[in-house]
Amino acid sequence: MSDQFLGCTVSVKCIDDVAYQGKIIDLNKNSLTLAKTFCNGIPHSSSIVILSVKDIQKLEIISTEEARTSMNDVQSQSKVIVKRPIAKRAGRSVSECVPPAPQATSSPQTNVKKPAESNQQQIDQTPNGKIPPAENNASNKSVPKRLTHKQRLLGRDEHTFGTPIDQSLQQDFDFEKNLALFNKEAVWQEINSLKPDIVRQSENNRSTTGIYRHDENILVSEPTVLRQIVVPYPGEKEYVTDNGLVIPSITLNLHRQLIGAADRLGISWERRVELLGRAGAELTLQLLGGSYRLNPNNAHQWPTVVALCGPHRSGAAGINCARQLSGHGVKTIVFVENAEDVFLLQELSLYRLTENKVETKVKNLPSMVDLILVALCDEDSPKTITPIARWANSNRAPVLAIEPPATGTPGILSKFSLLGALPLSHSVDNGRLYLCNLALPNKVYTDVNITYKSPFGPKFVIPLYSDDS
Repeated sequence: MSDQFLGCTVSVKCIDDVAYQGKIIDLNKNSLTLAKTFCNGIPHSSSIVILSVKDIQKLEIISTEEARTSMNDVQSQSKVIVKRPIAKRAGRSVSECVPPAPQATSSPQTNVKKPAESNQQQIDQTPNGKIPPAENNASNKSVPKRLTHKQRLLGRDEHTFGTPIDQSLQQDFDFEKNLALFNKEAVWQEINSLKPDIVRQSENNRSTTGIYRHDENILVSEPTVLRQIVVPYPGEKEYVTDNGLVIPSITLNLHRQLIGAADRLGISWERRVELLGRAGAELTLQLLGGSYRLNPNNAHQWPTVVALCGPHRSGAAGINCARQLSGHGVKTIVFVENAEDVFLLQELSLYRLTENKVETKVKNLPSMVDLILVALCDEDSPKTITPIARWANSNRAPVLAIEPPATGTPGILSKFSLLGALPLSHSVDNGRLYLCNLALPNKVYTDVNITYKSPFGPKFVIPLYSDDS
């Protein structure tokens, strides 16, 4: 009865929770012998495993194929090409593949003869009991036929792929069941135990901090903090540059003292307004597209800029910026409602020399422009919403404010703002802040008790970022 299970592939679970898989090659009342054995999903170190029947808790048959049937199929279907060396003769340099001689259908034992018995039989058949040399060579082995290149290739393929496939491989493999036999945690522990201590430590630190993408930095670093400017009365905010330099804000009173010291020491408004207008023109040219937009080949896309200026020094700086933009070929339009301020009149007379337009009515302004310069208010101007503010909001062009109030221009949300000297504590309505180098000497800062070292480096205009830390 037990012979019918020989050759079956089984899964055996023992009492000690160890699972084996293999093919039955021997089965009796006391033991079970398996070949090609897997232990917990891992190939066993021994090719044959003997299990005691009393230790077996559960046995499942995976394949019911019998060994006898498989052996008969192998004998009937397989073809093997045997290579044997052939003595070298003239014109032959290598041994050749010789196909096996045809065998009788009877059992292999009937065709096998020992060399001594074969030679003795041949000796008895000769008259004198001796074998002639020529006849002996002819009777022992026949001259093999030389195989063609195609026959050698076919024989090689048959030797490699001619073995029949076991029918158990045609059945669906139970991945979940086989995976349950595999102790993954034990294998991972064994792999991790072979790693150096520094590798395990780095992996543990990474698992606690999270998994990072390929474009993320795993080194947490803080920006460099450098303080080169110290003010006696700092404002509510601090700003930092691209290089990590801290730029403190100042109060409105200290800002007025700084401007008064510049006027007293000879750095007049005329000098400062030229620098502020140049910085505004440089920033505007970059916002308009730089060399890609301001190119003679793009005459059909030449930009238009409208400057909204009020009757004060900030308004004069807006007109000065429009005049310098005209020197770069940009079409500019200056809007003023009141031209009675002395600083505004001086800059307006110079702007008229460019032969660009000066408008005093909102309805004459174009509905679509490329950029809007806003210099309508300063810290001393009344904070009221005017019709020009509604026109600016209806236009989709970006807004660049020049020296705006810290609370922002009433009714207008600026995207960029240009500041001079040191910044005030500006609100978010002024957008992104840029600081202009007015080239004030250190004596101007020391007169108002400010320790100053230039943060500009090689640039004339630098961006400021709110230091939220």
